[in-house]
Amino acid sequence: MSETQTDRTLSSFTKHLRQTEISLPTNLITTSLNELNGKSFPTTRSEAWKYTRLTKLSKLSPTLAALHDGVNSTPFAIHSTGNRIVIENGAIHLNATRFETVSGLTIKRFSECSAEELQHIGSLLTLENEPFNALNTAYLQEGIFIQIADKAQIDSPIELIHLLTQMECSATIRLLVHVGKFAKAELTIGTWAAGAEKSILNAVTEIHVGEGAHFTLQKLQSEEEGNFQICTEEIIQDKDSVFTMHTVTLNGTLVRNNVRVRVNGTNCETNLYGAYLLKGNQHTDNHTVIDHMMPHCNSNELYKGVIDEQATAVFNGKVFVRKDAQKINAFQSNGNVLMTDTAAVNSKPELEIYADDVKCSHGSTTGQLDEEAVFYLQSRGISERSARNLLVEAFIGEVLDKNHNQDFAAKTNAILNERFGWER
Repeated sequence: MSETQTDRTLSSFTKHLRQTEISLPTNLITTSLNELNGKSFPTTRSEAWKYTRLTKLSKLSPTLAALHDGVNSTPFAIHSTGNRIVIENGAIHLNATRFETVSGLTIKRFSECSAEELQHIGSLLTLENEPFNALNTAYLQEGIFIQIADKAQIDSPIELIHLLTQMECSATIRLLVHVGKFAKAELTIGTWAAGAEKSILNAVTEIHVGEGAHFTLQKLQSEEEGNFQICTEEIIQDKDSVFTMHTVTLNGTLVRNNVRVRVNGTNCETNLYGAYLLKGNQHTDNHTVIDHMMPHCNSNELYKGVIDEQATAVFNGKVFVRKDAQKINAFQSNGNVLMTDTAAVNSKPELEIYADDVKCSHGSTTGQLDEEAVFYLQSRGISERSARNLLVEAFIGEVLDKNHNQDFAAKTNAILNERFGWER
């Protein structure tokens, strides 16, 4: 069978799954099922999946998994305090979850929410020709609703732990976040696996950042190899708001990150930072869109990758500047280091500008480590391996240092220290 083709339909992929029992709007479920009916997995003939083959994923027959009473989420936790929601195989593990009362913060399961609280679910999400969005909607297991009240300043951590613990299981989860006017909060999401293999996490997050609000989303992706992860984040910003996202990908056989930010207000700031360090046969695909719809806004996008052994990576970042979005400053950069001759990356930064009074730039660089720099460090008594690790650390550190959350940095550094011997 050709790598560009698959004979598995999306419907056959879901034969062991169960249609959602969450009270979502009927039209969303109907549209999603229609979008899946009779269609196959995307192939490399599709522009959106040109460099990401889904053959291995399409061969899975995932099932729903049961919760384990004795699950220990502590080794995977990033924060030691604050609200911690543990999601095991797509189901919320209440015994391992820790809810703390914080003024201005509401956290609920979708199954506990009112129709009014869920009225905006799916309003940002595209279903047409987006099969994983349709799968998430039609086969949603559970969801988390997070609301930050107007003017609330949430200093305590909010953490979601996604944990896969079973062979060939499907975890389908949704997150709906509403950040009120002039509020401020951070959300940390970690994705992990413990003993799972050939399992898939399909997670969708919808975020509304209100007027004058500041919201930071940080993701640490470190599933064991042999598992798959499809993550979609849809964000809309109101005027005077600041949205910042950090994505660090360290493990997983196939990881796809779809990020779309609609900047729907004036005087907004948008920051997207990504780091991926891949080895073995890992594959990571970052697809990002920043859509400037209003004037007087700034956006910064910096993604860097280190690709080792036979690993592959994709970066496709697009910035739109609409006709009426004058006075936009938009900067986008993707840099990659290939550690071996068998590593590969496909990088495609794009700008689509319809306004004439803007400052926009984009760029991409791919290369190997500077051998002269390696030799220089060796001449100072540093081993070749340590010299290469130092150069890699300096290269990727530009992105990692953008995140000032000490807990997140400590967890990231612990994993990198174990893999590379780094002491950051």
